Amino acid sequence: MTPAHSRPGPEAPRRSDARRNRERLVDAARAVFTESGPEASLNEIAQRAGVGPGTLYRNFPNRQTLLAAVLRDRIDTLCGHAERLLTADSPDRALAEWLRAFLEHARVNQGLGGSLLLDEPETLGLDCHRRIEDAAAALLVRAQRSGTARGDLAPDDLVQLVVGIALATVRVEDAAQPGRLLELALDAVHAAPRPA
Repeated sequence: MTPAHSRPGPEAPRRSDARRNRERLVDAARAVFTESGPEASLNEIAQRAGVGPGTLYRNFPNRQTLLAAVLRDRIDTLCGHAERLLTADSPDRALAEWLRAFLEHARVNQGLGGSLLLDEPETLGLDCHRRIEDAAAALLVRAQRSGTARGDLAPDDLVQLVVGIALATVRVEDAAQPGRLLELALDAVHAAPRPA
């Protein structure tokens, strides 16, 4: 009789397959939610991922857990971009580039985040907001130390400013307006503070 510890088993491939299925589901959900919003068909997501509905529900028991996974994936991408920009030559340009990416993130994902916060705020948690604020802080502090960003600006103020632009431009017909508003905000980031 072969000892249990030396028997080859299908466990590793199944875990690998399960991981790939989960990644495919998140990728498909990202695309479908972008096209159709947070109420998109879960069956459509499973179909695009090339798996059955049972596989979707084994990985994500409800819509909120899938929304949270997509939003966390997008936040991972956004924060990874911030980390890479910390080594850019110009702290000023790095901050501006990341704020443009954050504005796009906020505009695309507000429906996902809003849906989660309304339905099940504990699913999303505060970790996502904290990670975004930490990314903004790292880039802002670097620009402040180089003397290109005003020293009295707090990271949370910067995050709220960009979120405000995203919310204010949800239904505008002028597609260039969010970018113009961000450029005005960036002018304020680099302006000297006004005397009291």
